[in-house]
Amino acid sequence: MTGTDAAQTTDDLDNAGERLTAAQPVVLTALATGRRNARLASALAGFLDATRTFHQTVDGVIADFAHREVAHVFEEAARRAAAGLGQSFSWTPAHRETVQALTTDTYSDLLRRTQETVRTTGAFYRAGRSAARRDLPLLAADRTRALAAARALAARLATTYRLDHVVYRNGARMPARAWAEAALLTRAAVAANTGTLAVAREHGISHVEVSDGYDCGWTSHPDPDKATRTLRSVDEAAEWPISHPRCTRSFALHPDNPEASSSP
Repeated sequence: MTGTDAAQTTDDLDNAGERLTAAQPVVLTALATGRRNARLASALAGFLDATRTFHQTVDGVIADFAHREVAHVFEEAARRAAAGLGQSFSWTPAHRETVQALTTDTYSDLLRRTQETVRTTGAFYRAGRSAARRDLPLLAADRTRALAAARALAARLATTYRLDHVVYRNGARMPARAWAEAALLTRAAVAANTGTLAVAREHGISHVEVSDGYDCGWTSHPDPDKATRTLRSVDEAAEWPISHPRCTRSFALHPDNPEASSSP
């Protein structure tokens, strides 16, 4: 995956997210007036349409990346690895099966994250609709305090339902664009290293030499088992093609290395 490809796909996801987040303030502004009227109904309907468009657009972008770019990156890496052995690359049934698994895993992983956003938008829409039906009529009974209460309600919804961040299972938040860029680069790195390892298996190479950041650990960045310049079995490398997002890990094939008969 070239830098241009990564940037374009990131832009596509980011643009879809921006169009969605732009619809949220329209609802919040309408709620903040404290009135249940046609303006608020229109804002809620527009937000619902934006959510549907976001889901459809993102699904298409992710599917295109998973089915086109993953295979492309795998093939590029496999061709380089084969050429380094003085061999040519061709699509064997094993390679196709590996790419199919990569494609499915990539699509599922990326979509799972974006579905969290869709769930948040759904929760925001329901909260906004509930506020329009229940809270605003109650506030209208005391017009002297209604405007301040409506503004506080809108502010609370804005804080609770943030759409410009991706939320991880541990509660950590990452800006949507930063997540998209890191996620795409991660999946591309996995595809490239898997392509290299597929050629190793095809030609009976049992170990690979690891190139990585000087301080990068094998299973995670702080792992004391440092990765770079070590020999690892192909099976070990397949289990840990990278150790963290934006990992620079790569593998080199050395079939004649006299040390390639054992792990480090």
